[in-house]
Amino acid sequence: MLRTHTCCELTKKDIGKVVTLCGWAQSRRDHGGIIFIDLRDRYGINQVVFDPEHNASVHKSAEKIGREWVLRVTGKVVSRPKGMENPKMHTGEIEIMTDKLEILNKSEVPPIDIEDRLEANEEMRLKYRYLDLRRPVMQNHLLTRHTAAQSAREFLSKEGFLEIETPMFVKTTPGGARVFKVPSRVHPGKFYALPESPQIYKQLLMVAGCDKYFQLTRCMRDEDLRADRQPEFTQIDIEQSFVEEEDIFSLVEGLLKNIFKKAINAEVKTPFKRLTWHDAMAKYGSDKPDLRFGLELSEVTKIAEKSDFSVFKNVIAKGGVVYALNASGCASFTRTDIEALIELAKLHHLPGLAWAKVADKGLESSITKYISEPVQKELIKATGAKKGDLLLFAADKFIKAVAGLGQVRLAIAQKKNLVKNALAFCWVVDFPSYEFNEDSGKWQATHHIFTAPKEEDVKFLEKEPGKVRSKAYDIVLNGVELGGGSIRIHDREVQKQMLKVTGLTFEEAEKKFDFLLEAFKYGAPPHGGIAMGFDRLCALLLGITDIREAIAFPKTKNAENPLDNSPQDWTPEWLKELHLKLDTKK
Repeated sequence: MLRTHTCCELTKKDIGKVVTLCGWAQSRRDHGGIIFIDLRDRYGINQVVFDPEHNASVHKSAEKIGREWVLRVTGKVVSRPKGMENPKMHTGEIEIMTDKLEILNKSEVPPIDIEDRLEANEEMRLKYRYLDLRRPVMQNHLLTRHTAAQSAREFLSKEGFLEIETPMFVKTTPGGARVFKVPSRVHPGKFYALPESPQIYKQLLMVAGCDKYFQLTRCMRDEDLRADRQPEFTQIDIEQSFVEEEDIFSLVEGLLKNIFKKAINAEVKTPFKRLTWHDAMAKYGSDKPDLRFGLELSEVTKIAEKSDFSVFKNVIAKGGVVYALNASGCASFTRTDIEALIELAKLHHLPGLAWAKVADKGLESSITKYISEPVQKELIKATGAKKGDLLLFAADKFIKAVAGLGQVRLAIAQKKNLVKNALAFCWVVDFPSYEFNEDSGKWQATHHIFTAPKEEDVKFLEKEPGKVRSKAYDIVLNGVELGGGSIRIHDREVQKQMLKVTGLTFEEAEKKFDFLLEAFKYGAPPHGGIAMGFDRLCALLLGITDIREAIAFPKTKNAENPLDNSPQDWTPEWLKELHLKLDTKK
């Protein structure tokens, strides 16, 4: 090795040792003839000293060192002068008095600053990502991701799971996200799809008798991007035979407990809270509820029906509901504050919000003239409101009412700094099996057509599919969906019944999912699984929201890579090789 130690190893116990360090010159400071260089590697920073009275020739060489030059220094570990210690650094009590300097490589002036306290704009950071990754904070992100991945593999391996790779060039199947297509050179006019997930192949592994499968797998989806979405991403993918929902819950809770302990030394309390999909929506206005603060929603439909407020009465008459959010202590909100919340509600598909402030004698608002004093008292009691609170009302169909009010809930929590620094995990279970598509006038599967229904709800399939709950589940942390899964259908007759609701026959499904349903003829075991977004998990471990910060080489929001300038134009040679012609419209 060119070095004896890394730049984070040495402490006071090493004083007197002669050591050799290698790294990059993060900064150079000349203090009255003595030169100090902060030498950095991925482990940390060590201060090295060039004193002309100690070694004049080495000091002379150090005078020309620039930022990010690659150095090898040899010297003795000494104590820093009294009062010059840096308690914020692991190596802050010592420095290296240099006897020998070797310049391993020079560097041009970097186009971005390689310091945590200075951050370039996104375009520059991604264009020069190899320099951005030198920053200690980004090195820590990579280390945390590595530790999380290894702890996942360690835990699942101990539980008897096999890590099995599935194909990257596959046949596209309907019902999922938009996929990337890859033209085949040897089969002109034919294309592969890049997998949006290993869903079908992991189910085939269950048919194959591999009863415990996992994979840290790459997935590709040709979708519009945002802070928590990339065209290529990583999942912790799990499938297991002969299991029920409780088995998956127990396994995943143990897995996450192990990852958080190993990666960031955080204790995760198990078992996690369980919420049905309906309760999550009704209490928090979200199927990925943030449980780090209160502000729960309350249904007040029956009370609102007693009022003379036409907005409430008209919605209720059409089968809608009225929900209220008690914004505790928010009666101090100005009209401008309230208008901003109303605009947010409109952005999330509500026609608006009704509101009232809680005062000494009841509710104060322009709508209270339509609400009698007894009804006002009922509303105050039902919402647990008190003087100084602000009540916000949403009236619409259930989903629209609670979802819009749920977004208002999050906005108020941010404005009032109610979000606690905590790890609030929960399971959301009993999702509806179907949702009605008003555009097509048909029922469609909420998750996918292989998700098993609750046995007790099968009786509703023919006439009331909206009542059928599925054996689907999501794992949520701090208002972020970490992943989801389900117990799968393995029984042919149940599959026929589930397909019939969507207007699809088993024979039609066989044409679309031919190789999976063909495999199911040969003794498919009961099975289920889950997939968790690994990039998203790493971001949460790091306390950040942008998953690109947890990925070594991410794409921009436009799915471009400034580093290698991809995607690139096709050349005539490529098109000829793949038997293709371009007919693009800009």
